[in-house]
Amino acid sequence: MTDQTTAPRTLDEIACYHAHVYFDDTATRDTAARLREQIADRFAVRLGRWHEVAVGPHVAPMYQVAFGTDLFAALVPWLMLNHQGLSILIHPGTTNPRRDHMRDSMWIGRPRALLSDRLPEQTSEPDGVGEINTRPDAKAM
Repeated sequence: MTDQTTAPRTLDEIACYHAHVYFDDTATRDTAARLREQIADRFAVRLGRWHEVAVGPHVAPMYQVAFGTDLFAALVPWLMLNHQGLSILIHPGTTNPRRDHMRDSMWIGRPRALLSDRLPEQTSEPDGVGEINTRPDAKAM
């Protein structure tokens, strides 16, 4: 049964998306590095820095890929087919980071634990994509 008192949220609430690519050891870090290069060759995204230790709500090393809402339909299915056994968290970027990561997210591969208490409930502005730092090659798709 649907709650008739709550209006549906609208898609314009989503400023961008983030994908967090996790790795555990030297072998999976190498796999994550290859995946990162493949993403950069194919998609106009902002690749975040490598976090070699757990940071924020993430309990494993990872890097972030920030991308525009226009790329969701191409990048997410590509990651589904090419994640090479890595765990990837995908979530929207709204003004509620805790909800984004914990309730409105999806996993590719094995889900990982997240520390929700390290995420703010509300922010004044959503995280945006930031500056695109890849130069995709149209032939790489």
